[in-house]
Amino acid sequence: MDKRLVAFERLLNIMDDLRAKCPWDKKQTTESLRHLTIEETYELADAIINNDPKELKGEIGDLFLHMVFYCKIAEEQNEFNVTDALNGICDKLINRHPHIYGDVIADSEEEVKANWEKIKLKEGRKSVLSGVPKSLPSLVKAQRIQEKAKGIGFEWDTSDDVWDKVKEELQELEAEVSSNASIKKIEDEYGDVLFSLINYGRFIGINAENALSKTNKKFISRFIKMEELMQANSLNIEESELAVMDEYWVKAKKFEPNKNS
Repeated sequence: MDKRLVAFERLLNIMDDLRAKCPWDKKQTTESLRHLTIEETYELADAIINNDPKELKGEIGDLFLHMVFYCKIAEEQNEFNVTDALNGICDKLINRHPHIYGDVIADSEEEVKANWEKIKLKEGRKSVLSGVPKSLPSLVKAQRIQEKAKGIGFEWDTSDDVWDKVKEELQELEAEVSSNASIKKIEDEYGDVLFSLINYGRFIGINAENALSKTNKKFISRFIKMEELMQANSLNIEESELAVMDEYWVKAKKFEPNKNS
């Protein structure tokens, strides 16, 4: 028997045991698991950014458990079971890949994406954007909105056009700030700048969420190293002037693999 099937059956059997015998597992509902699933998803995202295969394997396993857990709860409530969920995604994948399982021709990634969005509209979606989850973090949501709009051809022609838009939005933001406009107007322009920058990143092959996550990680690592260096020289960071912190910030950068960033 296929080892993959054996492993999946083992997880299903363990879930049955836990749901029947464990006081904690018996009490869980889809609502009580929701925030835990979100946490596990972020831990998976961290593992990807950290480029840690061992950590990634563990986080994938945790999410598998959550998916099986939801299916088990639904089965108990006579709503659906894991078989229904798996067959549902299989049917969807077959329907949305007519270039693999039908006679449609799609020789490029862009053609595949365009077909995907058109098929979803035929399935009953009222808008190309209706599939974007409302609760997505704004940075990720902006990228998904732009990708979906691109899927039906609503897209700039060149990266230069997008960069011109970024500069235009920056100028508009600067103008509102300089004129002491209301916070609402400045916020609107600031949002436009972020949206246009995310769009430019997408155009040049950069995922904004991944890029910012890596920058956050780099800043945290560098800041902690700066603190360590200052403490080693008996300097209290809370009482130090900015010039001193800048000096140790530069020193901290020298400990990084890429010292030019």
